Amino acid sequence: MAANYWESTQRKFWTFTRQDLAQERKKLEESERSLVNAFPMPDRRHLSIYFSNQLTKMARPLAIRQQAMATAQVYVRRFYTKVEIRRTNPLLVLATALYLACKMEECPQHIRIILAEARHCWDASFNDISKIGECEFTLISELNSQLIVHHPYRSLAELQTQFQLTQEENSLAWSIINDHYLTDLPLLHAPHVIAITALILAVVLKPTQSGYQLHAAGVANALQTLSNVGNARNAEGPGFPPRLQKLIDWLAESSVDIEAVIECTQELISLYHVWDDYQEKAVKDAIAKFVKARD
Repeated sequence: MAANYWESTQRKFWTFTRQDLAQERKKLEESERSLVNAFPMPDRRHLSIYFSNQLTKMARPLAIRQQAMATAQVYVRRFYTKVEIRRTNPLLVLATALYLACKMEECPQHIRIILAEARHCWDASFNDISKIGECEFTLISELNSQLIVHHPYRSLAELQTQFQLTQEENSLAWSIINDHYLTDLPLLHAPHVIAITALILAVVLKPTQSGYQLHAAGVANALQTLSNVGNARNAEGPGFPPRLQKLIDWLAESSVDIEAVIECTQELISLYHVWDDYQEKAVKDAIAKFVKARD
């Protein structure tokens, strides 16, 4: 297994520029133009929210670890850069991705248990183990057997000790990392950039008594601090609290790409904006139309 992200298949083959990723998706849509026109889909982030909710519904009774869940989400996102979603049954892909991710993250689940939970959560027609087996083969093939995923959680654990995050701040940062899987960020930036973004937002925003749910307005307020980080390379920040000043000084002296951190923050702002308009029934109905047409 590749312990080093910089030598990993993730960095070499599954990290794109935003322009390259858009081009890949455009080519995929052009090759399936009739399907795309026949079955309009909701916002891609709404799809990701729906997929995450369904994976959570399936994984919670099985006590599957969060990292395996995250790996499954990355598999699904990679898979749909290579395969048009309207050519698939997304629920079957979700169940298979979770089954494969559990094996890769060394918390395997028996295929019959995965099948039974899928049937319980979604559809009584999930009654054939061979479907998951066939889908697993397809998934591995489309991912070119490049199944090791590096996550931001490890980087966050290292930074947590260095900057002495409180338990509440660490929980908020962890929540932000979980949310980034609902965006294209896992395909665009290195895990340590995501971890640093989550750390900054957790320290700047502060967990509230109402919980850890973030909102676009709150995250947007953190952009001013990030701008000051950029300025700190040439001048001292304007009277920040000591721990935040320590973080700003560390970033100013490091080789971390502040522009990338700002881009990650803006992507999260965009996610929280569209999250307010999310309607699960609309996404579920859109998927059901093309699945029913295929069947």
